[in-house]
Amino acid sequence: MAAAETVKTNIDQFTAASNVAFKDGVEKTLTVLNEANTASKKNLEAVVASVTAATKGAEALGAQAMAYSKKSFEDQVTAAKSLSGAKSVQEVVELQTTFAKGALEAYMAEVTRMSEIVSASVKDSMKPLNERMTSVVERLQAAR
Repeated sequence: MAAAETVKTNIDQFTAASNVAFKDGVEKTLTVLNEANTASKKNLEAVVASVTAATKGAEALGAQAMAYSKKSFEDQVTAAKSLSGAKSVQEVVELQTTFAKGALEAYMAEVTRMSEIVSASVKDSMKPLNERMTSVVERLQAAR
């Protein structure tokens, strides 16, 4: 009888320990899965924020290009009218030189503005991704 009691006690202890270990394992697995889901959600949010920022940058760049094209066309029409009213070859040369100088200056200013828009757009679109990457690196370093 004593041996049967000992076996029963051992089985009960083993069963209890197994149940605790199983429960702990399931809880740890669920915790890891929840953390993975949270990380995936944050990654997706970062990608969406990045694409949104890039889209805004592209829209700003397109609007700037359209405004420049319109202004450039208007300036060309004005220059053509001025040239058609010139009374001498000397006046034509002066008008053309003034127009060409102004057009080149406007073009260079536009290139600078567009470069700034592209630079800001890239910076804004990379910011959410950089933040996520920093977070991942910090978690990995903390896990060491």
